[in-house]
Amino acid sequence: MIAAESMSELKTILREDQLIEGEKEVHPFGNSGHVKAYPESEEDISGVLKYANSNGLTINIMGGGTKRGFGGLDEKADILLSLERYTGIVEHTPGDMTLTVKAGTPFKELQDYLAKHNQKISLDPFWPEKSTIGGVIAANESGPKRLGYGSARDAVIGLRIVYPDGKVIRSGGRVVKNVAGYDMNKLFIGSMGTLGVVSEITLKLRPLPKSESLVLVSFPQGNLQEIRSFTVKVLDSMIEPVTMELLNPALSEKLTGINFYTLAMSFEDVESSVRYQEDFIKNILPANAKLSVNSKEEADFFWKRFYQHIPNGTSEVLAAETEACLKVGTVNLNVLNVIKETELLIDLFNVSVESHGGLGHGLSQVSIRGAAEDVASAVKKAKEIAEKAGGYAIVKHLPFELRKEVNVWGKNPSYFFLLQGIKTKVDPHKTLNPNRFVGGI
Repeated sequence: MIAAESMSELKTILREDQLIEGEKEVHPFGNSGHVKAYPESEEDISGVLKYANSNGLTINIMGGGTKRGFGGLDEKADILLSLERYTGIVEHTPGDMTLTVKAGTPFKELQDYLAKHNQKISLDPFWPEKSTIGGVIAANESGPKRLGYGSARDAVIGLRIVYPDGKVIRSGGRVVKNVAGYDMNKLFIGSMGTLGVVSEITLKLRPLPKSESLVLVSFPQGNLQEIRSFTVKVLDSMIEPVTMELLNPALSEKLTGINFYTLAMSFEDVESSVRYQEDFIKNILPANAKLSVNSKEEADFFWKRFYQHIPNGTSEVLAAETEACLKVGTVNLNVLNVIKETELLIDLFNVSVESHGGLGHGLSQVSIRGAAEDVASAVKKAKEIAEKAGGYAIVKHLPFELRKEVNVWGKNPSYFFLLQGIKTKVDPHKTLNPNRFVGGI
């Protein structure tokens, strides 16, 4: 519990309206704080971190709150640092196709702004209306369009970071061709806020495509070998789909009304190229497969629903059913096995399973819903399935109480000692996001 003396000291750093008492009740997803602080500038962030680090206080960091159920074994830190008020565009250079932005800015707000300049950020996170750009970078989040876009590590060219002791450092720069020294950006992207608070992000942009479409190929017979053969033909061809996302029957029915395995392929280019690629798919379509070609408007509607189908941590109360979501990484085509085998969880544990995976990039998402005990058992089994497929599974959403029972990060990697060493060097007092990352870092 934060002392009255500390509260008084914090009021010398932030205005009174920037500090409120934290949640009195236990938050269902944890990662909260006894005091909630709302910095409005980088100086505010630096001041709070410096004070906490010097006085043995801990800090949880939050953007939009969508990832509140992602890691963390401490229900409350002393301070919950919310970047909700730390928003806005710092610099946009349309000619250089770069954007520098404050970390608390909602992702969709940025995309809406850039669309007026016929540009966009080449990332597609879940819950874009609520996710902040800082949270996306801290978690290294990406969606199905990772196949064509790459990950957050590919989009970021520069960061400003506030270290736990309040010092501000810069990695990378504000120009695309920046090759000086080590690529320090990669140290912070995906570190879950355990090494510093990302204050500003500089991203490279891409132009909005002249034409877009979504091709849905469904497989009524559910023959995995048929899906594999078709996928190999596409990947070995000259066409360049932005996504090749396989939906399991439950998710396909939810999003398209088709209760079969369905492959969602996006194409973005000039119109003639998009039409050519659609025709190519028609010409290699397996005899038993069903195809539908969707316009940009239909594609936008599909993806809007898609990015909102997984659970997130913004709710103050738990849903009627316990919800979990796993991120599974495997060799590309092993996604087929992951999607197929996780469906066995439905009968084994009396849960519902909605899953999808990228047949070009190897990342899958598995959403599980049901009774708490059943979900916990299904999550553990899903992790075994991932390991059997030669991959890994990370639980990216789970209520706080269940995170005590499930090792959400799995086994420590062989390079864990490096992660520990970096954390000890940068944050020796474990001030930032304690117990939020791999191995309790």
